[in-house]
Amino acid sequence: MARRYVPSLELIGPASDGETWAVARLISRAEAGVPEAREAIGQIYKRAGRAHVIGITGVPGSGKSTLVGKLVQRLRDDGLRVAIVAIDPSSPYSGGSILGDRIRMSDLVLDPDVFIRSMATRGAVGGMAHAALDVVDILDLAGFDKIIIETVGVGQDEVEIAKSSHTTVVVSAPGLGDEIQAIKAGILEIADIHVVSKCDRSDANRTMTDLKMMLKDGIGSALTRGWLPPVLETSSLNEEGFEELVASLDKHLTSLDGPAGVERRAQISAFRLQKAAETLLLERLRQQANYGTQTRRVSDRATDPYAAATAIVDQFSRETTHV
Repeated sequence: MARRYVPSLELIGPASDGETWAVARLISRAEAGVPEAREAIGQIYKRAGRAHVIGITGVPGSGKSTLVGKLVQRLRDDGLRVAIVAIDPSSPYSGGSILGDRIRMSDLVLDPDVFIRSMATRGAVGGMAHAALDVVDILDLAGFDKIIIETVGVGQDEVEIAKSSHTTVVVSAPGLGDEIQAIKAGILEIADIHVVSKCDRSDANRTMTDLKMMLKDGIGSALTRGWLPPVLETSSLNEEGFEELVASLDKHLTSLDGPAGVERRAQISAFRLQKAAETLLLERLRQQANYGTQTRRVSDRATDPYAAATAIVDQFSRETTHV
């Protein structure tokens, strides 16, 4: 017997009561970009905004997933409900998520107050999946206190997380050349908290020192926004440093009570508006634009891709204006 399709608007009530089945369905529809779900997602957005959204990023091998697991356990000790949105690389064949993060967080899956969702990037740049912030709103509605977004960890494309979270944590590890990565990726600018993981290693002190030295160059910009990013050390192996990390997360959230918080939320709103507009325009362009003639001309080298694309966009704009 076929399962009845429950309209997305009808899922809002049970999702707000924390019903996992409703939360999961709404997330799946948001991730798939189901048009029917957009009105519901819009209503959910208006009711969300209570949770503390924490972005965690860093280069591959820095131990982000293990750190997230230990951090969630520490937050659960305080009785907080925690959700994790783990952005995984997409399979080059199926487009689906590799789900590595969920495997590494298997110790948390039996806790009813922890929700883990892996999302594929599906070609999105910036280390974020397209629907990640819609998913955050759904989890916010469901009553989670802390929502952690863990990005792919692709290095130079991680800066979007700073436009999507209240607090951005950048994870580095000894021996990975993170000093160079930090300079190249603009990590000094996006981090609210720096964490050097694997501090049980003998070369961790050098990484700590290097990061602190580099932060001195950016201290002016940090002070203008009322926050000086701390450099913390953790060891998931020895379960050290997580008290300090939780305290810094709370302290940074408190710092957002004033003008800095208003500015941060405005930046997040602007980013979301831009992404929503881009998504809608791309959808309409794919549905309505006529690529056939221009594709043949590009294939025959009668024109170049940029000139052909300009013609398509101009034609699409004229048709949209007259609708």
